[in-house]
Amino acid sequence: MSCCLLDFGRVQELRQVRDFLFPKHNNAGPEEEKTRAEEEEQQQSAPWLQDCVLSLSPCSDLLVIAREHKATFLSAKWLTDESGQEEMTLAVTWSGTLSAEEGECICSVICIPLASQKRSSTGRPDWTCVVVGFSSGYVRFYTESGVLLLAQLLHEDPVLQLKCRTYEIPRHSGVTEQHEELSILYPAALVTIDGFSLFQSLRACRNQVARAAAAGSDVIQPPPLAYKKWGLQDMDTITDHSSIGITTLSVFDQMKNASMLGGFHTSVKGSPPAMSQYITVGGGPYTGFYYAIEGSSQPLLSHVALAVASKLTSALFSAASGWLGWKSKNEEESVQKQKPKVEPATALPVRFGLPDSRRHGESICLSPCNTMAGVTDDFGRVTLLDVARGIAIRMWKGYRDAQLGWVQVSEARGERDLATSPSMPRRHAQFLVIYAPRRGILEVWGTQHGPRVGAFTVGKHCRLLYAGHRLMGVNSVTSQGWQIHTQQVCLFDPVNGALRAVTIPFHLALSDKKSERAKDMHLLRRVTTLLRSRESEAQSVLLDIKHPAIKKQALESLLSNKNAPVSCLTNVTRALLASLKEQDPEAVDKSLLQFCSSELKLLQLYTDVQLLHTPDTSPTEPEHPSFSGIEEDLARVGPVLQRYTEMNSRPCVSFAQDSSGPLPVRTFLSQLDIYFKDYWCITNVIFVCISGSFLFWGCLSGQSPLQRVCETLQESGISPQQLLSLLLSVWLNKEKDVLKYPDAVSHLGTLLSTLSSMKGAVDESWDGQCVSPWWQQVRTACVQSESSAAALLAALVAHRVAKNAITRLGESKFQEEWECVSLELEQWVVCIKQLEDVLALQTLLCLPSPQGSTGGAVTRCSVKTLLESGRGGVADCVSKLIFRQGVSPDLLRDILQRRGENDICVCVCVVLELLECVCQRFPNSLSPDVLFAHCSWENVVQWNKDPEVGQYLEWSVEFLKMISNPHIQFGVSAMMWQTFIVKRFSAAAFLMEKVGKAPKDRLCRRDVGMGDAAVRSFLGSSVQLLQALMEADSAVEQVSAPDVCVEEVWGGAEGPVSIVELALDQRSVHYPLVQHHCVLASLLHAAMTFSLRLKPLSLFDSKGKNAFFRDLSSIQLLPSGDMDHNLVTVRQEVSHSVLAESEENGVKHSSTEDMWPSVCMELSSILQVNTDILRRHLVCELYNQGLDLRAEEVMMEVQDKDVLGSQLLVLTGQRLAFSLLHSQSQTKPNMELLARLPPTLCTWLKAMDPSELRCPSVPLSQSSRLINKVIEMLPENHGQYSLALHLLEAVDSLHEEP
Repeated sequence: MSCCLLDFGRVQELRQVRDFLFPKHNNAGPEEEKTRAEEEEQQQSAPWLQDCVLSLSPCSDLLVIAREHKATFLSAKWLTDESGQEEMTLAVTWSGTLSAEEGECICSVICIPLASQKRSSTGRPDWTCVVVGFSSGYVRFYTESGVLLLAQLLHEDPVLQLKCRTYEIPRHSGVTEQHEELSILYPAALVTIDGFSLFQSLRACRNQVARAAAAGSDVIQPPPLAYKKWGLQDMDTITDHSSIGITTLSVFDQMKNASMLGGFHTSVKGSPPAMSQYITVGGGPYTGFYYAIEGSSQPLLSHVALAVASKLTSALFSAASGWLGWKSKNEEESVQKQKPKVEPATALPVRFGLPDSRRHGESICLSPCNTMAGVTDDFGRVTLLDVARGIAIRMWKGYRDAQLGWVQVSEARGERDLATSPSMPRRHAQFLVIYAPRRGILEVWGTQHGPRVGAFTVGKHCRLLYAGHRLMGVNSVTSQGWQIHTQQVCLFDPVNGALRAVTIPFHLALSDKKSERAKDMHLLRRVTTLLRSRESEAQSVLLDIKHPAIKKQALESLLSNKNAPVSCLTNVTRALLASLKEQDPEAVDKSLLQFCSSELKLLQLYTDVQLLHTPDTSPTEPEHPSFSGIEEDLARVGPVLQRYTEMNSRPCVSFAQDSSGPLPVRTFLSQLDIYFKDYWCITNVIFVCISGSFLFWGCLSGQSPLQRVCETLQESGISPQQLLSLLLSVWLNKEKDVLKYPDAVSHLGTLLSTLSSMKGAVDESWDGQCVSPWWQQVRTACVQSESSAAALLAALVAHRVAKNAITRLGESKFQEEWECVSLELEQWVVCIKQLEDVLALQTLLCLPSPQGSTGGAVTRCSVKTLLESGRGGVADCVSKLIFRQGVSPDLLRDILQRRGENDICVCVCVVLELLECVCQRFPNSLSPDVLFAHCSWENVVQWNKDPEVGQYLEWSVEFLKMISNPHIQFGVSAMMWQTFIVKRFSAAAFLMEKVGKAPKDRLCRRDVGMGDAAVRSFLGSSVQLLQALMEADSAVEQVSAPDVCVEEVWGGAEGPVSIVELALDQRSVHYPLVQHHCVLASLLHAAMTFSLRLKPLSLFDSKGKNAFFRDLSSIQLLPSGDMDHNLVTVRQEVSHSVLAESEENGVKHSSTEDMWPSVCMELSSILQVNTDILRRHLVCELYNQGLDLRAEEVMMEVQDKDVLGSQLLVLTGQRLAFSLLHSQSQTKPNMELLARLPPTLCTWLKAMDPSELRCPSVPLSQSSRLINKVIEMLPENHGQYSLALHLLEAVDSLHEEP
C-alpha cells in the first residue's frame, strides 16, 4: 500500500464560471472567434484560476470561486454515470455580486460548515456559512444561496486572510482543549471572534432571515459580534498568520521568560498564565511569535451595541439566541447610512521571531495537531517550524509559489498488539503535502525528518485546497458517536474539473528507503501487474517478500484478481506452500501456512468440479437403485405436490442469472473461509446458494457424473456438515427447478447417502436411540425453509436414508430381523407430518388474489414460523387468505357445511377443495368457531385500516354471529368493542351532540375519520355488535367454556396468545351498561339514516351521560325510576320522527326500513315512552302513506281505541275532502253530493287540509273500510260518533256514483 491520488468528485460548468468571473473572454467579435480546439487549449494554458480566491468546505459539499466583486457558489450533487456508479459533482447554485460598497473587492473567502444540533445527527453539517473579507475592511457572512446574514466593519484596512479553528478531540490528557475561533488578519491588526458566540449568532441570523422571507417582512438588523482586536507591533509587513490556540508554559519556561524580561529580582507568579499564541509571516522579522495573556483584552462592541446596551447586554453575550427590542425601521436606515465606528486595537508586541532581512514570508500552514507549521517565502523555500520552541527544524528548496497542506493519518487498530497494551491511544502521523505549480508536481513528505513518501505529476494550473478546520459547533458532548468525515487536502484541476484527495497509509510514517517493510510493500505492488503477463516472475516476486503479513496480503490480492487464470493461481499457491514447508517449522507463520494449504485445496476442488461439469463423451454411470418405500411416500403426497406445483407455476418477476460463463474462481474463494484446520464455513449467507449450485446442481439435475463428484468432494477436506448445508441450500432455494426434474429425488438420496457415509458425518457412537446431530441438521433446514415442497421431498429422502442406516446398524448388532423403533425415526415421523401439513396449508395460501383485492401479498410459511406463531397461527393465515379472496360469511359457512356446491363458481370450488384438505389436517386449529373468530378479527383489523369500506365491519359482525360457542362470541365481541369501536363511536356521538343534527361529510372525516356514508354503516354495525354481545352474555352461563386444542404434532407451538385464548380470558360485562350503549347506538344510527335534527346525549340525564363510553365490565350508576316528563316528551318526538321517516323511506325506496318500527317499540320501554302512543302514531303514519293493510295489522295491538278512532276520523275527513274539494277531476255528481251534505259536515270537510296526506289518492273502498273501522272503535256516546256516521253515508254515496 502506498500513497495514491483518488478522484472523489468533479466540478461542472467551469466554462460558465470562468466567463462569469472574466467577462472579457466573451467580448470577442465574429472575426476573432476561434475553433473549439483552440478554445480548449487556451482554457488549459491560461492560469485564470490563480487570479481567483477559492475555498472548499471541509465536507466537500460547497466550493466558492470569487474574483474582484463577483463570486460563484457550487454545491454538491450526486449523479449516476453511464456505468451505473454514483459520482459527486459540484454544480453552480448561485452567482452574483457580493460587494456592497463602491470600489471594494473580495480579498479572502472561507467556508465554515455548521454542525446540526439535532439528536439524530450523525456528524453531517446542517448548513455551510460563507465568510467573505473585503478590501474595505468589512467581513460579511452568507448562506449557501448567497443570502446575506451579517456584515460588520472590524477595521478600515483590507482583509488579508480569514482562518478558522474548530474543536478537535484531545488525543491524551496532556493536550489542552482548544476553543473554536475565527481569526481575521489585517495589515497591522488581528481580530478574533469566539466560535461559540459566532455559531449561535449565525444560527439565529439564518432563522430570522428564513422567518422574514416566509412572512414577507423586512429583515431586522442583527446585533454586532463580540470580538477581540490586537494591534500587531514590531513587524514591517505581515502577509499571513496562524492562531495556535491557548498554551500554558512550563514552570521552567515561565521563570526563564520572567528573568529575561524583568531581570534578576523579578517576581514570578505561582501558576503559569494561559496565553493565546499567534504566528505571523512577512518581513522584518520573517516570522513573528505573539503571545496574548488571557483576560488582558475585553471583547469589543461597535457603537450600535453601546446605544442599546441597556436592552441587549444579555442577548449579545448569550450569542444572540433571539432578537429583542429593536429600533424602528427608519432609525435603522439612518444608522446604516452612517459609517460604523471602528474600535481601536489593543497593542500586542512581538515576543520573538526569526529575523531574516532579505527573506519575505508569503504563507503559513498549521498542522492539525498544532505542533508544526509550514512557511513559504519569496526565495522558493518551504520551512518547517516547531511551534512550541519557535525554531526552524527543516527546509526544502526549489518550491517557488508553493502551496501547502497537511494530512493527519491515524493508526489502524490491527497494526499493533492490543492484547499487550489495550489502553494505549492510537498513534497519529503528520504528512506535509507540497504542490509546486512551476514544476507541476505534488509531493508528500513525512515529518519531522521523514522521507518523501509520494510524488504525483499533475497540471501546472491546479490549486491545492486545504481548509485547516472541520465542523463548527462541535464539542466533547455532541461529538460522541459521530463519524465526522472531512477531506483534509484536495487538489483541484481546472483542466478537467477533477477534485482529488490524497490518501496516505500510516505505515509510511514508520519506514524509510532501507526498510524491509517498505521493500515488501514495493514488491506487493509489482505482483498484480506481473501476474497478467509473466507468471514465473510474479511467483518469484511473491517468494521474495519477507514479512508473513505482507506475503499473505499479496496472496490474497492474487486470489482476488478477476483476470488471473486458475492454473496460475494454483502454481503460485503451491510454490509458496512448498517454500514455507522447506523453512524451519518454528520460524514459519502458522496462520500463513494454514491459509496456503486451505486455499490450495479449494483451488484443486474448483478445478476438479469444473472439469466434471464439462460435457464429455465418457460412458454414463449406471443408475443407482431407488430407496425402498420412497415410491409410496411420493404417491401419498403426489396430489398435494401437483396442486402446489400448479399454484406456483404462475408467471412472476425474477432476476436472470448470469449465464455468460462458469462461477469465477475469485467468487468461489471469497465465499469460503478457514474454520478449523481443513474445514471451511460460508462467510456470506447470500452466496451459499451460488457455491452450492456450483458443487451440486450438476449432480441433482443429472448433468454431471454423480459418483465422481462425490469422490471429489470426499477428497476436498471440506467438512461433511458444511457440504450438507450447501446441498440443502441448493435444494431448498431451487424449488421450482427441482420439481421439473423427476430424477432429482433419487439423485438427492444418493448424495445424502454419500455424505452421511463420510468420516465425521454421523457420530460412530450413535445407536439410533438418541437424536443424531447430522440428521437434526437436515430437519432444522427443512423446518426453517419456506419452500414447502422441496423441504418435504428432502425430509422424505432423508428419512429413508436414515431408516436404512438404522436398519443396517441394528442388523450388525443383533444379527436378526427386527423392526426398527428409535427416537430418531419418531423425530422423522413428526417432522414429515408437519411438513405435509405445511405443504397443504401453503398450497391454499398460494391461491391468486382476485383483481383489485386488498390484504397484502401471499403469506409464506414454514414449520418454524407456525410453531413460533402460537396456537392461532394456522387460523390466522387462513383468515387472511379468506379475506384476500373476498369470501363472504354466508359463502364460507356453505363451504364448511358442504352446501351449495353446484351454485358456487369455479374459483370458489378451488377454495372449497383446498380449504377442505387443510381443515382435515388441522381439525382442531381450524374448527368452525376458531375460523369464524379469526375471520371476524381479520375483517375488523382491515376495516380499522380503511374505515371507508364499511363492508369489512359488516362482514366482521356477520362472522361473529356465526360463532356457536357463546364464550368465544362474547370474548371476541368485547375485544372488538374495546379495541376498535368505542373510540370512533364516542367521537361520532360527541360530534352529533355538538352540531345537533346528522353531521356532514367534512365534519365526519375530521372527527370520526370516515365519510358520512361510512359513519352510517359503522353505527349500524355497532348496534349489531352490541346486540351480539348481549346475546352471548346471556348464554354464557348455560354453556361451559371450551378447551383450546391443537393437533398432536403441533403441540409444541409457542408464541403469541391466539384470538380465541384472549377471548376466553375476557372479563364479564355489566349487561345494563351494554344495553345502555346499544340504545345510544340505535339513536345515532337512526339520526344518520334519516338525517334527523337530534342531540343524542341530551336524551339522557346526568347519570346516563356519565355512564357512556366506560369500560363495559365496570359497574356504573344508570338511570332508574321515573324519568323527567320533558325528557320523555323529547324522546317521544324523536320516536315519532323515526317512525315517520322510516315509513316514508320504506315507500320511496324499498322495504328494508321495516325494522325501524320494531326497533322503536323495543326502545320505548327502555326510554320510558308509552308504547301505545307509538303504535297509534304508527297506525296514523301507515294510513297517511296509504298502507291500509299494514295499518290494520298494527291497529290490532293498540289499547286506547277511542283516541285512535278520533285520529283516524280526521284522516278520513282529509281523504274525503281531497276527493270532493281538491281533486282535479271534479264531476257534477260530486258537486251535487257536496250540496246534499249536512251543513255541519260540509263545514268540517272544508276545514280539512288534504295536503298533510302523503298519499291522498286512495281508492274509495279503502276509505269506506277505514270509516267502518272508526265507527267500530268509537262508542255511541262519543261526541264525534254522529260525524262518523255522516262520513260513512257520504263515502258510500260517493262510492255508488258511476
